[in-house]
Amino acid sequence: MKTQICNYLTTQLPETTSEQFLTLMETPPEAFMGDFALPCFSFAKALRKNPKLIAEELAAGLTAQADKLGIEKVEAVNGYCNIFLDRVAYVKQCLTTANGENHGVQQPGVGKTVCMDYSSPNIAKNFHVGHLRTTVIGNSLYKIYEKLGYDVVRINHLGDWGTQFGKLIVAYKKWSSKEEIEEKGIEELMRIYVKFNQEKDKDASLMEEARNWFVKMEQNDEEALSIWNWFKDISLMEFERVYKLLGISFDSYIGESFYREKVPALVEELKEKNLLTESQGANVIDLSAYDMPPCLITKSDGGSIYHSRDIAAVLYRKQTYGFEKCLYVTGLEQSLHFKQVFTAVKLMGNDWAEDALVHVPYGLVSMAGAKLSSRTGNIVYAEDILKEAMERAMAAIQTKNPDLQNKEETAKQVGVGAVIFHDLFNQRIKNVEFNWEDVLSFEGTTGPYVQYTYARAKSILRKAGFGDETEDSMPCDNALADIAAINYKHLADEASYALVKTLSGYEAAVQGAAERYEPSVVARYIISVASAFNKFYHECPILNASEEEKQARLALVDAVQKVLKDACGLLGMECPEEM
Repeated sequence: MKTQICNYLTTQLPETTSEQFLTLMETPPEAFMGDFALPCFSFAKALRKNPKLIAEELAAGLTAQADKLGIEKVEAVNGYCNIFLDRVAYVKQCLTTANGENHGVQQPGVGKTVCMDYSSPNIAKNFHVGHLRTTVIGNSLYKIYEKLGYDVVRINHLGDWGTQFGKLIVAYKKWSSKEEIEEKGIEELMRIYVKFNQEKDKDASLMEEARNWFVKMEQNDEEALSIWNWFKDISLMEFERVYKLLGISFDSYIGESFYREKVPALVEELKEKNLLTESQGANVIDLSAYDMPPCLITKSDGGSIYHSRDIAAVLYRKQTYGFEKCLYVTGLEQSLHFKQVFTAVKLMGNDWAEDALVHVPYGLVSMAGAKLSSRTGNIVYAEDILKEAMERAMAAIQTKNPDLQNKEETAKQVGVGAVIFHDLFNQRIKNVEFNWEDVLSFEGTTGPYVQYTYARAKSILRKAGFGDETEDSMPCDNALADIAAINYKHLADEASYALVKTLSGYEAAVQGAAERYEPSVVARYIISVASAFNKFYHECPILNASEEEKQARLALVDAVQKVLKDACGLLGMECPEEM
C-alpha cells in the first residue's frame, strides 16, 4: 500500500520518483498522526511553493484516489501530508502476507552466494563466553541471509596454525604427559598454555624453543605435526559439544593450516605484481599510502603469517564459491588486520574486493566487569554457561510448572535461547556484560519473555481446538480455510491494529538486519511483536468473544505465533510449545 501511494504521488510531482517518495515517507511517532507522513519541505525550492501548500495539494489528490489506494483519509498539517489507511483493507493485506509464503519476506538473494567466516576458535583453547559472540552473531547472519534467498557457505576458519602451537608443544613436553592430556583433554591443554605464558616472562629461552617447534611444523617435521594433529582432534571433539548445544553446524572446517601451502604461490604472484618489499628480512606490502602499517606476508624465517594465510583464503573462496560477499565475524580489535588484508587483495587487481569483503566486528564480553583472556586463565567456558542456563531454566520450570511435559527439552530451549537472545539483542559493536538476572528474566527484553509470549499464543490456539503440542507448528487451517471470509473490521481497534502494523514490519526488519549485518534489528523487532501481542491479549477477549470476533482474533494470534517462531529461528532460538 505504501508503494502504491508513492507510485501515485509521482503523477502529482512527475519530477520526483517513487523511490524518493519511499525514502521520504515516515512513520509518525503517535497513532493519531496517521500511518504514514510525507514531509513536503524538500519540494519547496524546486516547486517555489510553501511546504504547507504543497502538503494541501498532495492531500487533495490522495483523497480523490482514496478508495483505489486503500486510504481512509489524508490530513495536511504544518507541511506534512498525514495519511490514514483503510484499517480493514490494511489488516487483510497484512494477515494474508504473514500467512503466505516466507511470511512476506522477499528473496533478492536467489542465485547469489555469500561466504560467512565465523566462530573460528583456536585449537587447544576452549570456548569461553566471549567466543559465543562470533558464533551466535555469525549463525544468525547466516539464517537471515538464507531467509533472503542467498546460498550461504558457513565457514569455520579454525585457528589451527601459528607460533602458539610451538608454545603448546614446549609446554606439553615440559609440564604434561600423554596420559594427562588424554584424561583431561582441552582442560589440560589450557592449563599448560597458561603456564607457558607465565613462565616465558621468567625464561626468555622458552619463546625461542616455541619458535623452533613452529618452524619444524612449517617444515613438515613428523613429530611436530603428529603432536599438532593430536591437539587438533581433541579440540574438535570439545567444540562439537558446544555446537550441538547451540544447534549450529558448518559447511567447511578448513582452517589456517590449509592455506599455508598456498602462501608460496601467493608470494610469487605478489612479486610479479611488484607489491612486495623486503623489511628486516621479512616480506611486506607497503600500505603507507593508505595510512596503514605494512601488511606482513612472510616472516624473516620465510614462514607464513596471519595476513598471508587470510589473503590466500580470500582468493581460494572467491575461486571456489564465486561469492557475492564474504563476511568475517570477528572482534573489533581485528579491524586493522582485515583492512590490511582487504586492501592487499584489491591491490592485486581484484576490484571486487572493495564491496565484497566485509569485516563484521563486535565488542567484548565481560563477567562482573572483568575482561576474559585465555592467556591469563581468566575464562568462563561457554559450555558451562549454557549448562548453567539450562539448569536455572529447569529450576524455574520446577517452581512454576512442575507438571510440564518434556521439561528437559524445554529447559534446554529456554536456557540456550536466553543466552543467545541476551547477546543478540545488544548491538554487536557494543561491549556486553553477562549477568544471570538479565539473561533469564521472564520480563523485559529477554529470550524467556519472547518464548513465553509464543507459548501463550500456542496455548490460545490449542484451547480453541487447533493443533496440539506434538506438532512443530500450529496450523489453524480450519480457522483460516477461507481467509476472505474473516471479518477484518474486528481487528480495526487500536490494540489489534497496532499489533498488525508491528507484524507488517517483518520484512523490513530482516532486510535491515542483513544490510547492517546486525541481528539486533530482528531481536528488537521480536520484542516489539511480543509487547504488542501481550497488549492485544489483555485488551481484546479472544476465546470468549462472539464467533465472528473470535475467528478474526484467532487469525491474528496464528499470524503472531508463525512470525514469532520464524523470527526467533533467525536468531538461532527455538520456541517451546508450552512453558
